[in-house]
Amino acid sequence: MAKLERYRQYIQKLLMKYGRYEPYEEGIEVQLIFDPIQDHYQILDIGWSGYERIYNCVMHLDIKNEKIWIQRNMTDMQIAAELIEMCVPREDIVLGLQAPYKRQYTQYGVA
Repeated sequence: MAKLERYRQYIQKLLMKYGRYEPYEEGIEVQLIFDPIQDHYQILDIGWSGYERIYNCVMHLDIKNEKIWIQRNMTDMQIAAELIEMCVPREDIVLGLQAPYKRQYTQYGVA
């Protein structure tokens, strides 16, 4: 259980760091979504740009089977590398944004 709590704290710390950015346009709100019960964590951009609705998932991480899954990263930040710096083992990081058959060729966990 201590491992899961650590991973939850690492993810929340990481998302709070990146959730502080200024939205690219007035009227756009940055939302941090933390669900420590189901272990889903996201940064969303929500709002309006003129007549266009903005709803964008910037980052999405999950914890499944005691591994951190990077589901989406629409930034140039290397969040897997940052998790490693926080002492998360490579095999506990799954690049969910990669196709399952490609994960074996990454330097991270496969599932």
